[in-house]
Amino acid sequence: MFKTIKKTAVYLKKSRLLVVLSFIFALLSVISALLVPYLAGLAVDYIIDENDVDFASIFPLALEILISAAVYFITLYLMQIVNNRIAYKVTSSIRRDAFFSLVRLPSSFIDTHKTGDLVSRITSDIDIASDGLLLGFSQLFTAIITVLGTLVLLFSINWALALAVVILTPLSLFVASFIAKRTHRTFQTQAEERGNLTDYVEQSLNNAEEIKSYNHEEVSLEEMKEINNRYADASMKATFFSSITNPATRFVNNVVYAIVALLGAVLAIRGNITVGLLSVCLSYATQYTKPFNDISQVITELENAFVCFAHVFELIDEKKDSDDGTEHLDGISDGIRFDNLSFSYDKSRKLLEDINIDIKKGSTVAIVGPTGSGKTTIINLLMRFYDPDKGRILIDGKDISSFTKKSLRDNIALVLQDTFILKASVKDNILMGRKYSDEDVFSAAKKSQADSFISRLSSSYDTMLSNEDTSLSEGERQMIAITRVMLSDAPILILDEATSSIDTRTEKIIQTSFDRLKEGRTSFIVAHRLSTIVNADLVLVLKDGNIIESGSHKELLEKKGFYSDLYESQYKN
Repeated sequence: MFKTIKKTAVYLKKSRLLVVLSFIFALLSVISALLVPYLAGLAVDYIIDENDVDFASIFPLALEILISAAVYFITLYLMQIVNNRIAYKVTSSIRRDAFFSLVRLPSSFIDTHKTGDLVSRITSDIDIASDGLLLGFSQLFTAIITVLGTLVLLFSINWALALAVVILTPLSLFVASFIAKRTHRTFQTQAEERGNLTDYVEQSLNNAEEIKSYNHEEVSLEEMKEINNRYADASMKATFFSSITNPATRFVNNVVYAIVALLGAVLAIRGNITVGLLSVCLSYATQYTKPFNDISQVITELENAFVCFAHVFELIDEKKDSDDGTEHLDGISDGIRFDNLSFSYDKSRKLLEDINIDIKKGSTVAIVGPTGSGKTTIINLLMRFYDPDKGRILIDGKDISSFTKKSLRDNIALVLQDTFILKASVKDNILMGRKYSDEDVFSAAKKSQADSFISRLSSSYDTMLSNEDTSLSEGERQMIAITRVMLSDAPILILDEATSSIDTRTEKIIQTSFDRLKEGRTSFIVAHRLSTIVNADLVLVLKDGNIIESGSHKELLEKKGFYSDLYESQYKN
């Protein structure tokens, strides 16, 4: 936990002026709060009996009590405002850094972690940590200052009563510490189960149609109940230990109060202390022990906050997607070569082995093969989403690892099978942050045949979309993605099942546009539908991570091999 506290302190340094201001307001509020019982105790000593009351001395004290109460209210209010600002500023910075880290993590990390857990860390974990941090700043300063202030005043009034309070109070700390150790573990479990719950809910929402079509609702409900019950059990344990702290410490504090009251009564009878000052001491005894209740509550909340922060800091500290390239890639003058390339996601299970391909500039290469043969993996390696285990990919004779990833990807236009739609207008979805004129966007949409359905939308190119938007069909979403590529002048084109969600009629319509798009570009087409690659210069047939056949569409049909069987299985009546 110390490591997490240290990291949190780094963010707090950015708000150190606000922290100082919070401490000043806490100091003023505590001083004014401690003055009230002291002034009231002095007033009590001016009341001898019902016929002997020194009103001349009591009225100034009453005015001072009112002023002290007003100062307490104002400074406490200002402290809360400052503390809110500190908490939200810190958590805002942490959330920004967490998201900044997330988008720069390697694909291998994203692929091996649950989406719901990652979302939970950036959203709910940070929100919970923010609440804990806010409570900590709201009560920690005032609690510490109150303890110190009451000790000074108690010793100045009567050292015997003060010593009794000091000796007995550690019991409260011992109880709080005993419970806090167990609370930390329960909060860790609660955070883990919350991530599992978020992941399952997100998974169910993203696959709602499949769940309904397979009548999987009852099974999903049972699985949800199990996960929810585990989260509920973890939450109950965390709540139990966090809730028991305050009653336990209050019980100890009441015992301390009773002992101080009895001792004070004996001293008052003997004339060692006045009734007014005894009332002050009893009030201070309560005020002295109350901060320990607050501190125990703060410790519990901070335990939870730091557990949540630890989850987020794990994300922030995760090794980022490294870029060891230094050169800038600006187009292709020769070609691309895959040199003795081997790669697997799971090192215990082979995927691609000793792949060797020579691709001339401007040629079109089709990659086909059964599911799991490594087709998309070749694209992932070319994009440097992953780096090969062995071998190299060369562009113009240079290893792509020597180029910066940004310049490499700027030279590649990519359309994936799964289309991503931004929460933005149609035009912004096509631009994807790039600088092109409206005329360029309209022209690209006409080439991709997307203009016909875009013009029918409520606000045409200004219609707002989102990734959850159901107003667009899968084919229309994919045509928007194709339009993005139409707009790009990148020399390398990758179509990874780019027409998989488009009907055959629309596919034939945009095939001419694709042919124009491929002119002068080095193109890679990953396809299951073999009709889209009949004009490719080179067809590579993958099976079990190896290239088992290569050649033109016509040559491979004549070989009567694996490719020929694939083609006939799709188009033979």
